[in-house]
Amino acid sequence: MILGHDRAVEQFSSAWAMRKLHHAWLLAGPRGVGKARFARAAATRLLAEAAGPAFEAAPLDTPAEHPMARLITAESHPDMRWIQRLPREKGEGLARNISVKQVRELGEFLGLTPALSDWRAIVIDPIDELETSAANALLKILEEPPPNSLFLLVSHAPGRLLPTIRSRCRRLDFQSLDDDVMASILERETPDVSAAERQRVVAMSEGSAGRALAFAELGLAKLEDAALTILRQGDPTNGRRSDLAQDLGKKASAERYAAFLDLAPSLIAREARGLQGAGRERALNAYDKARELAAIAPRLSLDPAATVFQLGGILADVAGER
Repeated sequence: MILGHDRAVEQFSSAWAMRKLHHAWLLAGPRGVGKARFARAAATRLLAEAAGPAFEAAPLDTPAEHPMARLITAESHPDMRWIQRLPREKGEGLARNISVKQVRELGEFLGLTPALSDWRAIVIDPIDELETSAANALLKILEEPPPNSLFLLVSHAPGRLLPTIRSRCRRLDFQSLDDDVMASILERETPDVSAAERQRVVAMSEGSAGRALAFAELGLAKLEDAALTILRQGDPTNGRRSDLAQDLGKKASAERYAAFLDLAPSLIAREARGLQGAGRERALNAYDKARELAAIAPRLSLDPAATVFQLGGILADVAGER
């Protein structure tokens, strides 16, 4: 079930029901609000109805036991492709971009006859991470799409895409989720987390279910407390930021480190709303610095401990200690 995006569900479902489906849909909105989940649900529903057997379910829902749904869950459906960054050929982590080779292989896939029905579905998650040559290759495909092909293009920053790609898509806008929807998702996905903890996670997550689930699973409440202490009280001896750096710089803390990169700018933004004058100006400057550092650190493979220490200094700037 897709929660919090009734308008997007209705628009897509209506177009499919009338078989007036645009070949490319741009799913645009903040990170973590359910765009990829929507894409999977839409592709599953389309391929299941196209291939059969018939079933009855709410819009965009497909019974988990349906043969097409089971194939998609197993990532073995011959008429579906999910395009995203691949693991690095050397070292750990993912490649920096979705490569032109991946898009060209997609072109080869579209040249084949569909196996299980007349339809194919392609999800690119996110399209923002296409390298330039890959974006140009995709544009050629979108200009002359094969019949009965559905493209679902997830975008966290649609303004950065090629205008020619945007012009060939029907856009669905996704907004940040409200607190009630967030609480429902957390209750469904993290039943072992207490109600009080879920409420705190909702407040930390700024309408992003993806962020909320990561925070809940990683138990980031203590991490938030440590960051808020630096943010509000400063860190004159560097001890607080050193403790954070030591904790998050370990290999075993990779997921918590990634979550902290996401958390730090949002904490500053939240704090800025309650400040005025010089304090607010310091917070806004710190937010810009934290957001930039959090964005480039993974791309440049910056040392986690050094990055956390530097972010700790940015947090301390808000307290006006320097």
